[in-house]
Amino acid sequence: MATETGTESATATAIALVIENDPTDDARRLGEWLTEAGLELRVLRPYAGDTLPEDLTGYDALVVLGGYQQPYPAPDGTPGAPWFPALEGLLRKAVRYRVPTLAICLGAQLLATAHAGTVQRSEAGPEVGPTVVGKRDAADGDPLFKYVPMIPDVLQWHVDEITELPHGATLLAASTRYPHQAFRLGDRAWGLQFHIECDTDMIADWARDSAVLAELDYDPELVVAACAEVLPDVEEVWQPFAARFAALAQGQLPDPEPRRTLPLLGH
Repeated sequence: MATETGTESATATAIALVIENDPTDDARRLGEWLTEAGLELRVLRPYAGDTLPEDLTGYDALVVLGGYQQPYPAPDGTPGAPWFPALEGLLRKAVRYRVPTLAICLGAQLLATAHAGTVQRSEAGPEVGPTVVGKRDAADGDPLFKYVPMIPDVLQWHVDEITELPHGATLLAASTRYPHQAFRLGDRAWGLQFHIECDTDMIADWARDSAVLAELDYDPELVVAACAEVLPDVEEVWQPFAARFAALAQGQLPDPEPRRTLPLLGH
């Protein structure tokens, strides 16, 4: 059984705790990819009353999905959702105890805020639909990102953005309007501002009566069609990425080599 120290059983199936923050954004295709790669998923839905655990004992990975909520408190200090303080606590423990973590969109923003990063309503406006992001140089040494193409296809649907990464975070992908598209904290926690889990039905649900699309004056049918067109390209890149994450959770992906540093004087 996995513990917070990151040890894994040689025989037991690796278990990923999946936090679903919104009924319209479940694990969908990402869940299928992780399951196919050998992970067992335990899904908690705090919006439906599920209680988050105090720690990650018994889990080999943590996946935090997106949602409509703001990751930052309201002016009166009320959190974006009642369970966000507990979820941020789990994200801090995941990084501290090196539990492989994948956080998507709102999840990535919460990973940032949990570690003193900054998230706010984007001054660049909403980002919706199929786009590309560009890998940064640091991605070449990342165990998950080093095999991702230089300019991968992604799906976007967000109005908030990470304006300041946590101290010590490694930027892995960026775009012109939104510079913090993907990052890593420590050596086992990844945040993705974009979506990789969506299928056409999920996008169609988001597009229905969408205030964001109305603000942008986008035709919902055209947005859904454009997203559907790039889904095969998204799968081509991000299914192997998900499989590498699953391999890491199962102890099948070697840890990155330690960074070489010059010896201290006198040692």
